[in-house]
Amino acid sequence: MQAQESELRTRYNDSHRGVYFIGTTPPKSDTPADKVETIANKLLERVSDIDFDGLIVYDIQDEGSRISKPRPFPFKSTHDPRWYSSLLNEKSKRPVITYKSVIQSDKMAFNDWAEEAWQKYNVKDVVLVGSPSKDIKATLPLSQAYQTLVESPHNFFIGGVTIAERHASKGNEHERLIEKHKQGCNFFISQAIYDPQATIDLLTRYAIECQKQNLKPQRIILTFSPCGSEKTLEFIDWLGVSVPEATSLRILNAEQPLYESIRICSNGLQQILDAVIPYDLPLGLNIESLTNRKEEIDGSILLYKLLRSKMDFYLAKQELKNLST
Repeated sequence: MQAQESELRTRYNDSHRGVYFIGTTPPKSDTPADKVETIANKLLERVSDIDFDGLIVYDIQDEGSRISKPRPFPFKSTHDPRWYSSLLNEKSKRPVITYKSVIQSDKMAFNDWAEEAWQKYNVKDVVLVGSPSKDIKATLPLSQAYQTLVESPHNFFIGGVTIAERHASKGNEHERLIEKHKQGCNFFISQAIYDPQATIDLLTRYAIECQKQNLKPQRIILTFSPCGSEKTLEFIDWLGVSVPEATSLRILNAEQPLYESIRICSNGLQQILDAVIPYDLPLGLNIESLTNRKEEIDGSILLYKLLRSKMDFYLAKQELKNLST
């Protein structure tokens, strides 16, 4: 079935409402097709009692070039994210954002990927990811990949990645967001947040720069992931997520590390919302489990419920503020 228009585009334009996602990865490439369907059904069953706008399917890469430390969980290739997105979209009747790493593509191959994504897999909502390391020269720069989608005959809804840790070290992530928007991005998804101050710094700088340049801020989806074990914490660190020392110690020394991490994420979101309420930034949430451990997957559902209630309250306060001005 041919894709028509992105449902998310309309929702994203309404800055008075939140947008809420569940993040997941495609099953490993050696998983038989019928088992993939079972995995999709199980995921949707787990989230059946929560109200969410859509799902996010990641494009998992090895990323061994980015960091010298060994990967805590060995890398295994997965099924095509477009196929898994298509399956989840069909079963859930909800939009699915599909990640695409462009590092291994040239312009022609990427163009073919996009054409097939739209025509065969009904993929309309895409987040492009560039090189994991500056040492790797991409055949297709991210800017050209954006341009390919913008010039496509299909009306893709295009997103990008934002990394608060990059802002903490370089101080220019807000400029990247503005530049990516000019290249065609209409929303951004953060990596997992365990250092709320880094995200507050980025969002504040971005909001103020948009005001200065008289630009409409694009929606930023904040990602949170529970952590129930030392191994998961190692993986979070390996992914490049900043976890302050005190936060690591709180999780590892807690009687129930998973629930301590959920409390930390909940407090982190509250700090972010309290800090950015003056700026009318359109926000959203993405909750993911970084492992396939049942405890952490169940924890991610609880985390979703807690964070969604906080975000809804923040949006209600925004509306009240706007009514009173």
